[in-house]
Amino acid sequence: MKISNPTLFVEINNLNFIFSVGIYDEKENLRIDYNSNVALKGLNKNIISDLDKAFNEIKKNIFLIEQKFNYTFREIVLILEHSDLAFANLTGFKNLNGSKVVRENITYILNSLKSCIDETEPKKNILHIFNSKFNLDNQKIDNLPIGLFGDFYAHELSFTLMNKNFYKNLKIIFNKCNLKIKKILIKSFVKGANISDNYKNTETFFQIEINDNNSKIFYFENNALKFEQDFKFGTDIIIKDISKVISLKENDVKEILNKNELLETLDDELIEKEFFKENKYRKIKKKLIYEIALARIKEISELIIFKNVNFKYYNKISNVIFLEMTQKFYFKGLDKIFKSTFSRNGSFDLNFIDNISNENLLNTANKLVQFGWKKEAIPMTQTKKSIIVKLFDTIFG
Repeated sequence: MKISNPTLFVEINNLNFIFSVGIYDEKENLRIDYNSNVALKGLNKNIISDLDKAFNEIKKNIFLIEQKFNYTFREIVLILEHSDLAFANLTGFKNLNGSKVVRENITYILNSLKSCIDETEPKKNILHIFNSKFNLDNQKIDNLPIGLFGDFYAHELSFTLMNKNFYKNLKIIFNKCNLKIKKILIKSFVKGANISDNYKNTETFFQIEINDNNSKIFYFENNALKFEQDFKFGTDIIIKDISKVISLKENDVKEILNKNELLETLDDELIEKEFFKENKYRKIKKKLIYEIALARIKEISELIIFKNVNFKYYNKISNVIFLEMTQKFYFKGLDKIFKSTFSRNGSFDLNFIDNISNENLLNTANKLVQFGWKKEAIPMTQTKKSIIVKLFDTIFG
């Protein structure tokens, strides 16, 4: 079996550079042979604050990787978890007057909407374009309706945008490392594609990720990324509140939550003595911890979804939520509270999902790079027609 050259992946998130190397065969089975998390240098709050410092850190790590694999990389796949993204959803139209939809109609709409974004967002760079909706004579069509006849065609595109200077500086850094950026992928898009592949009949959904000190929600509609939003809070506010009220250290609170299933019916059950390691034993009801956690989780749910304008708008279309808790250490003590709160006692279709592994994420990213995505659109260059060709098109359709 022929084995390919190694592929270099670099993820940039709010905390780290993550360098990974994958080896995949002709069947696109990817094996991660190297993975390294390095603290961010030269980046601060989604801007490159020190270009030289960022370049030196990236160059140093790539040099170490090339030494390890005895291989010189020429290109990279870049995965960004970036909180300064913008999203736009635009619809283009075409009067058909009973004629059929042809590829040129699609190309014209796509290029026109892209030009509109370029003109109205001169400081933004387009990262992704998705075919999100097709309507022919006010009827929803699942796929591109090329060859179908009608009077009026509407085509919605969803754009993911990033600050142009940030994009430009990234290219400068990697160009100085003698690396071409083969593809930039937004991490939410990769995770959405992963969920869509694993849940075959689910193309429209929300995904919520709750970490220690930050959270995120993004929305996938018809397998297209429509928006994402970041929040500067996570499970740490639950831990801190409980710790403050019951006067136990945060690590002890975490252990309580990991080893106890908190239920509303725990009227008189007390916290076990084993958790009072450095404190004199006190009678603390488990129900008190339950009530503190419930209050905070309700607040989190309201900020992320129930009082979130973006969620309210798109919730008219979907009630499917995938909830990812990245710290399973807390899962046993909080899962039922999260489930009842975020599902509004069954009003929403809530699914807990495991934290997506780095290997799964990179496998999905690799497939997106190699084969594309079913709803990702690529602007096409239209060739100019001669006067004679235009005349024949007019006469013969």
